[in-house]
Amino acid sequence: MKQKTLLSLTLMQLELVYEKNFPELKKMADDAEDEQAFKTAFANWLSTVNNCEAKDLFERLIENEGRGIHEWSRDEHITINCIANLYKFLCHKAEPTQGTDLYIDLFAQLQQLTGKNYSVPSDKKIRHLIERWPSGLDQEIVDIRAENRERMLHLLVEKVEHSHSSRFHFTDGMTYEEKYEQMKAWWNDERFHLQMALKNPTEINLFMKKTLSAETMYLLRTARKKGIPFFVTPYYLSLLDPSNRYDDSSIRSYIFYSPELVNNFGNIKAWEREDKVVAGKPNAAGWIVPEGENIHRRYPEVAILIPDTMGRACGGLCASCQRMYGFQSQRLNFEFSQLMPHDSWPKKLSRLMQYFENDPLIRDILITGGDALMSRNKTLKHILDAVYQMATRKHKSNAERPEGKKHAELQRVRLGTRLPAYLPMRIDDELIEILRDFREKASSVGVQQFVIQTHFQSPLEVTPEAEAGIKKLLSAGWTVDNQLVFNVAASRRGHTMKLREVLGQIGVLGYYTFTVKGFEENSAVFAPNARSVQESEEEKRTAVLTESEAEVLATSIRGASNPGAALKCYMQTHKLHAVATDRNVLNLPAIGKSMSFKLIGYTDEGHRILRFDHDHTRLHTPILKNIGKVNIVESRSIASYLRQLESMGEDPDDYASVWNYTQSQTEHRFPFYRYPDFSFKTDSFDNLLLDAAFSDNSINE
Repeated sequence: MKQKTLLSLTLMQLELVYEKNFPELKKMADDAEDEQAFKTAFANWLSTVNNCEAKDLFERLIENEGRGIHEWSRDEHITINCIANLYKFLCHKAEPTQGTDLYIDLFAQLQQLTGKNYSVPSDKKIRHLIERWPSGLDQEIVDIRAENRERMLHLLVEKVEHSHSSRFHFTDGMTYEEKYEQMKAWWNDERFHLQMALKNPTEINLFMKKTLSAETMYLLRTARKKGIPFFVTPYYLSLLDPSNRYDDSSIRSYIFYSPELVNNFGNIKAWEREDKVVAGKPNAAGWIVPEGENIHRRYPEVAILIPDTMGRACGGLCASCQRMYGFQSQRLNFEFSQLMPHDSWPKKLSRLMQYFENDPLIRDILITGGDALMSRNKTLKHILDAVYQMATRKHKSNAERPEGKKHAELQRVRLGTRLPAYLPMRIDDELIEILRDFREKASSVGVQQFVIQTHFQSPLEVTPEAEAGIKKLLSAGWTVDNQLVFNVAASRRGHTMKLREVLGQIGVLGYYTFTVKGFEENSAVFAPNARSVQESEEEKRTAVLTESEAEVLATSIRGASNPGAALKCYMQTHKLHAVATDRNVLNLPAIGKSMSFKLIGYTDEGHRILRFDHDHTRLHTPILKNIGKVNIVESRSIASYLRQLESMGEDPDDYASVWNYTQSQTEHRFPFYRYPDFSFKTDSFDNLLLDAAFSDNSINE
């Protein structure tokens, strides 16, 4: 049956489809006196079926039927009743308000149980699906955006004329032509874009040639009334095409809010439970961190630093941002004047560095926010100098410790930023000198990896300006890698692979491909974890390296003065479209990144209930023993997701094999992302009473 047909069936029509395709199952339900009798009959019938993943799934569903479980992300108790629901459905007793999504998913699983598997597209088909997506480097796209910029420059002339900026203003007597020429020069100044960012619906509609729908305008106005900030720079808005000459929905989904987000704003819960800090008490991941909002920690070997600077802000607000909870509580905002460093910041930074210096396990610091590159050069240099001094002290103090009692030394420094996509003109020569100087100094005290961790969401974001910015960052000797949020627009067939290809061509490694976090507020942009596994198994696999190939590439990047050049050289030598060095994962609250799960049940609405295990290739805190495996209810059903794809012009049949993926294992890390070995021996890791399963080899995984 065509997916489009299956997804459109009414409850009554679906009942008839079941009767036709699964007469034995229908007879079991008719003959059973009650739900328990049906469950027993179904289990007995399963014992006669050949072993397959679908059989394993139904055995898990029967095993968990009627059980109460703790749903970790919502911190709620729920009961699994999908077999009972199936019985009622087969007996024509299903609640009409329940919808069809649960029974569509079960239908797909029963199809596989009877040997009717959904086929995987051929490599040729996958190639076609990849090549349909344009890049921001394509000349046709570059020309369209030049037109957009030309139109916006004229609008910006008027905006500047009515602004009260002390930095960006026209002098008396300037002709319009002179103002326009000045505007073209300002376009290359990131401060101009931040100051002229669009913050209200009427203004953005004007810049979009008044093409925004009445629904979008209503949502934006409602969002503004509810206190959801709106912030988009002229540069980033110029990447959209009001004339619809290319599909820019992957970018639009980052700018424009969904009804679900707007309706739930004010009631959003924090997904990252470990980010809630109480002085003197361990967070949800088991760590005691300084009170406040500056240090976040989940893993033993890495901690996040969020400075009290403009680095708390971003170059734009991503609609599916995990920090929306922070905007809701007004801890985050776009009032830049309020985010400038205060006199107390240097002293506070010094105290924060003591946390990193005295911790025996931390070897990796991620400076983010917000956005690390939103800090001005002077401020960022001050932060990096503090990190260097901390690493130096840690290195020297280790020399005084006996063998076997030494602490982990700082090995990796990362800057988290989306500005190469949002505002690439931020990457100026002064910044590059700061990065180059820090790399040279920090290398002398044991730091071996310097990473700019960026976030391109779409190949359309990779513009000539972004390419030039990336080239500068790579010239400083820093590796640039990418994290992608696998939302609905990005999850369309071939889209993420196209992004991997384009990024590889400019020297950017893939790091993580993240399932969207959050609850109902992000349901409209949530792509189920099964689709992420499908993407990895069916699309990304065409670019996955063997273990030995990955080690060769990782070694060449580690030893390169320009890591991007090493990546491009490898791709050219081996005639590769892309190399898939990223891992597809979900960021679990307090547990960390994983894609090791099994489907154990469904909600009445057909949302999958997944039981996640942690990533066994890296260290965790002992609290993991108390938490164990983690149950997560997905934000929507797969049927709902496929209908949305269809509304975006996709063919649901291209995604039919998504039903196959009911369990998964986390992919291995690309070797470059494994921590380097220390030149000394230590048992400092024992102070966590780590499980014996975490051997020395595991530490370096």
